[in-house]
Amino acid sequence: MNDLHATRLNLLAGGTDACTEMEHAIGIAQSPACSHVFTRTLFDEARRQVARSVPQSRLAGLAFTAKDLFDIEGQPTPAGSVVLSHAPAAKADAVSVARLRAAGGVLTGRTNMTEFAFSGVGVNPHHGTPANASDAATPRIPGGSSSGAAVSVATGAAFIGLGSDTGGSIRIPAALNGIVGFKSTARLVPTEGALPLSTTLDTVCAMTRSVRDAVTAHEILAARRVTAGAAALGAYRLAVVKNVFFDGIEPAVARAFDNALQTLRDAGARIEEIQLPELAELQAINATGGFSAAESYAWHRLLLERSGAGYDPRVAQRILKGATMKAHEYIDLLHARQAWIARVEAALSPFDAVLSPTVPITAPAIASVAPGAERDDEFFRINALLLRNPSIINMLDGCALSLPCQAVGELPVGLMLWHASLHDDAVLAVALQAERALQKQ
Repeated sequence: MNDLHATRLNLLAGGTDACTEMEHAIGIAQSPACSHVFTRTLFDEARRQVARSVPQSRLAGLAFTAKDLFDIEGQPTPAGSVVLSHAPAAKADAVSVARLRAAGGVLTGRTNMTEFAFSGVGVNPHHGTPANASDAATPRIPGGSSSGAAVSVATGAAFIGLGSDTGGSIRIPAALNGIVGFKSTARLVPTEGALPLSTTLDTVCAMTRSVRDAVTAHEILAARRVTAGAAALGAYRLAVVKNVFFDGIEPAVARAFDNALQTLRDAGARIEEIQLPELAELQAINATGGFSAAESYAWHRLLLERSGAGYDPRVAQRILKGATMKAHEYIDLLHARQAWIARVEAALSPFDAVLSPTVPITAPAIASVAPGAERDDEFFRINALLLRNPSIINMLDGCALSLPCQAVGELPVGLMLWHASLHDDAVLAVALQAERALQKQ
């Protein structure tokens, strides 16, 4: 399946045209592979827009999708819920949507998500759950919370899936669907027009089919140019953190990760194994509930009082945990985080990027975590496993990219390349080289 970069070059060479590419994307979007992917489609509007598109623009009239928590002018912003389905229409596009449109992208629809973005599993009891694109035989979870956005990219219904990442909501579904997900440093992309989960941790970012497309999407969303040199892998000093990230890892994930490291070493990468004892501090730092619970409760408390019965019970349960946090506990959390970030940044300063499994498991069957109280224990166990690794980078205020690293024919496994804040260009540079090496194996 071609990525955006290759398709755009084909457009400029006259090998295809934007209308043909749009019809192809819409055809996939309407197929069974995209069942439950969209909460609202914009196909007729997309056809009108693509007819006026400019091939020389950065996105050349190609399709992108937007997670259901982004404002689109003239539409309500339900965020995967039913309690906001009749909310007032947005008066303008979210900044991120507007930037993708201005770059020549054509929006084909709003994508399904975990209600209010509060889970890494991707299950939605209101709109159904889109099946992972990697396994036609067994419906598997897509990962969340940007579930529909991931499947839209993985199936070929879109070249860019706009989403958000608060604890892994871009990287988890990217890893489980075998695509690329880049979480930038949060402050680089405006969040205006995106319904919040945690104002401290939320990051607006995207999923794509390749690292070079991730660079393009980030440059558009952040309105900046990435400086990613063409140095070989051997020019970078890389680390693997051995504690926490590998706890509870599935054999298939461990095998894929180890094989990926060997491939990178064979390509010249210098990789050192290190311990990061600061990770053991996170449980105590977040003991009073963490940012997501407190900040989501502040936003949802009145809506819960009015319409709590309409919430996904699992989501409501997590939001309500924020009701007990005291003001001094929240302020202590802010200070503890800043001190922890400083210690971790110092420990990682000798390295250009860190390598870890994005998540320690492959995608389980939807049936094992489908809505129902009898499956709640398994749902929350899986959710905790999925969120554990990527959420560390959100707590660090860092940047990270998930890159597929499984062998052909195996369920997708994500290799996460990451670092502290504002190391985005270095992470992307290493990821470009790592992707080239892994594609040759």
